[in-house]
Amino acid sequence: MYLCPMILVTGGTGLLGAHLLYDILQSETKVRASKRANSSLEFVQHIFSYYSPHHQELFKKIEWVDMDLDDEFSIENALENIDYVYHCAAVVSFHKKDAALMKKSNIKGSKNLVNACLHKHIKKLIHVSSIAALGRAESKETTTEETPWKDSDKNSAYSLSKKGGELEIWRAMAEGLNAVIINPSVIIGPGNWSQGSPELFSLVDKGLKYYTHGINGYVYVRDVSRAMIALMNSNINSERYIINAENLSYMKLFNSIAESLKKPYPTVEIKPWMAEIAWRAYKIKSWFTRKAPAVTKSTARTSLQSFTYSSRKLENDLDFEYTTMESAIQTTAVQFLNDKKIKR
Repeated sequence: MYLCPMILVTGGTGLLGAHLLYDILQSETKVRASKRANSSLEFVQHIFSYYSPHHQELFKKIEWVDMDLDDEFSIENALENIDYVYHCAAVVSFHKKDAALMKKSNIKGSKNLVNACLHKHIKKLIHVSSIAALGRAESKETTTEETPWKDSDKNSAYSLSKKGGELEIWRAMAEGLNAVIINPSVIIGPGNWSQGSPELFSLVDKGLKYYTHGINGYVYVRDVSRAMIALMNSNINSERYIINAENLSYMKLFNSIAESLKKPYPTVEIKPWMAEIAWRAYKIKSWFTRKAPAVTKSTARTSLQSFTYSSRKLENDLDFEYTTMESAIQTTAVQFLNDKKIKR
């Protein structure tokens, strides 16, 4: 019988999940984390090593459990004796071939999880959604939590899957689940340097030459974790929050990363016609390499667009202050360079 609150973190081996586990373990709270059966835990241990010389002792405090969001029995098992849930697990992809997988994991998986949470009388759940699930503001306007969603053929399969997942959370709230949804912007922080946002540091380090004047929102991974913990410990319920530190142009982002790595700034501006050629070229290349293309139609076109996001609601409700992106990038760059030195 657990005498103190027990927490479950789904997707514990991901970028956000690993950082969240580290931050939760700064208290004496008992923590269980879910993973896929074939997932390695080395990544989580490495993330912990960035922040503490006692990372091995902290890591040993985690109770790991295999969980498949498509398997209701494994979910019920993972939730045994759990009081609070952070739902970080999701499939993130901008490739058409992963559309069915994202629908299965991000929508059906979230449905299975919240149904089990209702059955187990979980006290509170924090659900990690995405800015991709928000409505798109009109030109030159800033997106807020209230910006209406519009059905469009421009919505990516990832956006649709995250929106569908959110609807399952709202449905569970209506049925009595105490929950909060967060919509982080692009998360910056150390992770797998060959995929996701951490790969930007690898690309710039190799001499990235291209940039656009498109704009997007960005936030430091530790800030997302900190906001999630604060929301869990608050009396806030049945709300959603954009988690976004700054809106930056891709040019400014790449220049900041280049400066932190002491690399040249990108110098070639991508024009719309160049973006169209690029995603097609990468697609053809993938046919021969059998690897997912680094640039897709969705990412190429999005990079040319300007989207800005307001985090005022979170800042007001929690009196929350963000790490500047300049500081977040510098910190991440130091960790990237240290890993690069070790790899050599």
